[in-house]
Amino acid sequence: MELRPWRQDDAQAVVDATLDPDIQQWNRPGREVTPEDARQRIARRREGWRAERSAIWAVARPGARAMGLIGWGDIDLRGGSAEILYWLLPGGRGGGIMADAVVRLSQWAMDDLGLHRLRLTHSVANPASCRVATKAGFALEGTMRHALLHADGWHDEHLHALVRDDEGMPPT
Repeated sequence: MELRPWRQDDAQAVVDATLDPDIQQWNRPGREVTPEDARQRIARRREGWRAERSAIWAVARPGARAMGLIGWGDIDLRGGSAEILYWLLPGGRGGGIMADAVVRLSQWAMDDLGLHRLRLTHSVANPASCRVATKAGFALEGTMRHALLHADGWHDEHLHALVRDDEGMPPT
C-alpha cells in the first residue's frame, strides 16, 4: 500500500466516495460530484498543503488509482497538533490498510512536522473507526456529546489522541 499525492486521474475515486453510503454517513463529503468537480477538489488539496492547513494523501495499491484518502486537517504547527481524517472505498476495507496508514502518517507527523498531539474523532456509532484508532495506538480520551451533525442527526463522538510522550513515540 502506498500513500501518495492525489493525481488528476484519481478523480473517479472521489466521485465514488460521494456515492458510497458509509463514506457519506461518516465523512459528510457533501453532494455527489462530477469528475470535473473531483479534479477541482484534488487541485485544492495542494492549496491546503501550501498554506500549511492540511496534508492529504491518496491511499492506493502501487500503480493503481486511489482507493482512499488519509491526511491531517486542522494542522497547527505552532501549537503542535493536527486531526487525522480518512476514508476507504469498499474494496480497501477490512484488511488493516487504514490502521497501518494511520501509524505511518502519525510517525511522519511527529518526526518530520514536529507535532506533539494528534487527534482522531469518530461517531460512537462507527465501530470500524474505533478499531482503526485503537490499532494505531490512539488512546480513547472520552466522549464528546452531540459533537458532529451527520445526515441522520447529532452524534456523540469518541475523542482519541496520540501524544509524543506515549509509549513508542520519539522524544522531543
